[in-house]
Formats: sequence, structure tokens, C-alpha cells
Amino acid sequence: MFPGATPDDPTVTAMRARELGRKSVVVGDRVSLVGDTSGAPGALARIVRIAERRSVLRRTAEDDATTAEGRLERVVVANADQLVIVSALADPPPRTGFIDRCLVAAYDADIEPLLCLTKADLAGPEAVLGYYTELELPYVLIRPDSDLAALRALLAGRVSVMVGHSGVGKSTLVNRLVPEADRAVGTVSAIGRGRHTSTSAVALRLPPQPHGNSSSARLAPRGDLEPPDSDGDPGWIIDTPGVRSFGLAHVSAESLLHGFPDLVEATVDCPANCQHTAEEADCALDAWVAGGKADPRRLASYRRLLASRSGEGDPREPERNPGDPLAGS
Repeated sequence: MFPGATPDDPTVTAMRARELGRKSVVVGDRVSLVGDTSGAPGALARIVRIAERRSVLRRTAEDDATTAEGRLERVVVANADQLVIVSALADPPPRTGFIDRCLVAAYDADIEPLLCLTKADLAGPEAVLGYYTELELPYVLIRPDSDLAALRALLAGRVSVMVGHSGVGKSTLVNRLVPEADRAVGTVSAIGRGRHTSTSAVALRLPPQPHGNSSSARLAPRGDLEPPDSDGDPGWIIDTPGVRSFGLAHVSAESLLHGFPDLVEATVDCPANCQHTAEEADCALDAWVAGGKADPRRLASYRRLLASRSGEGDPREPERNPGDPLAGS
């Protein structure tokens, strides 16, 4: 991927050079090419170098690190600046457990998160935003008729990777942002699950847009979340296939806590080597929540992720938070 590329630049076909060995090339990598880079029919170049990655967003197939499949780590994208977590407010219902997992992955990769709530014409965002009140998580609301100017402003000058369940409207949103992308769009089943319509990750250059604002897209009230100075660069988006889970077996237990900044302060009062599980009699997290300093659903989600990392949880529906009214049926 080339930061200075424009939509009019030719599409270059390239193969990985033999001297790179087994080193994989993923979407978002900056590479050096030799050979025919004209993009002409039949032209072929070679990838001879992969630049050092500034960030790497990873996920594992499952959370059980004791199994071979659970240790299978996949690089989703390289060199992303922002993780856009796309979640519908209805049809299908939002899954806060999945959002929590994406936040952990983003913080672990040192990528800024942005919550994109679609289908805002079907339900209000209050329940979801209330769950994340303490995080002051930046967000945008998207309706079918929304002007996307505010979202474009947050994408400008950045490489943003978009993740979300199938059926949440991610491909529809991508097609609105990049009309020529022509990403496949599916439907939601009667039980509230979407079909997997995107089958591969693809980087798309955002087209230049005039400056503007939108009253239908809102930002969380944080002074440090102003759109970056993009110098006219509309940015890139990387569309990924719809996923049902976001395994975190590759994330250490200590890093897992970084996805729950509303709980971090409480752990200062925990005894040494506290595992922060419900079985830890002296864990300070319980008193922290009992004192009204954090949402008990957040602690339950954190402990559920801890359990699933060690293979003690049920990985079949890891995006659901038991007892969470947002989790749906």
C-alpha cells in the first residue's frame, strides 16, 4: 500500500520475491517493488522488501491458548492508525462483548478506536453509550440518509481498518464512502445474524471530498479527538470480512486490562500477583464496582475474557456478555 497513492494510479500486480522466505505480506504493508510497475496488462513486479510495521492488528481463531487452533494467530492488517468498530443498534442487536474485544485488540496494537453505530434509524444509542460512559469512547451515528462528512473528517489522513459482524451494514457503509468499491451487501436472517458477504480484506483509497459537517454524526465530547490535520489527504479504509468472534489468546492478561481503563485504577489496591478473577478473595475490583465506580457489566465482561483466554469459557459465542440486555438472544 502506498500512502501517496491516488485513485488514478495504476493497479500493480506483484509477487513476493523468493528471498523474502516465509515472511507474509498483509494488507496495509508498505513494500518495495522491482520490475514492471506500469500496471499494463500482463505486467508483473516483485515485492523485494517489507518495511517495518508501525502497528499490527492481530486476532486469534479462538481464545483457548491450550489448543493448536487457539494459538493460531492471524494478522488482520498492518500500519493502521484507527480501528473503526462497526456495530448496528438493531437488526442485529449490538454485542458489547464483541466491542470490548475489539477495544482490547486496538489498545494492544496501539491503534485508536472509533465506534461507528449504524442503523440509528431503528434504535437509539443510549444503552450502548451508557455502557461505555467511563471510557469517553469516540463515536459516530449512522443512518441510511446520514451525511457522512463528520465520519470522513475522522478518516482523513489516516489508515482506518473497519471490523464488525456480518449484517451490521459495514459493506453498505464502505460502498457509500467509496462508491466504486462495489462491496457485496447481504441481508440479516430471521434470527438476527448477517451473512458473510465480504470474503477478503481490501484497502480502499477514500475519494477527495469537500469540507463539511453533519448533524447526524456525533463525536464523543473529548478535546483530544479533533480530526487530524490531513493536509488534504482523504485517507484509506481497509474493509475486512465480517467476523463472529475476535479471539484474544495472543494478548497477555496484563494487556487485556488496558481494554478496560475504567477498571485499571482499582487494581492498584489489589494484592501482588492478583489474577483479578472472581475467585480472588482480596481482588479490589469487586469493591470498586460495589462502590459505584464502574459498571458491573464491565467487570463481568473483563472476567469473561480472562476465563476465555485460559480456555475456561465458552468460545462459541464470545461476543456476548451474559446478562447484558444489549446482548440479544
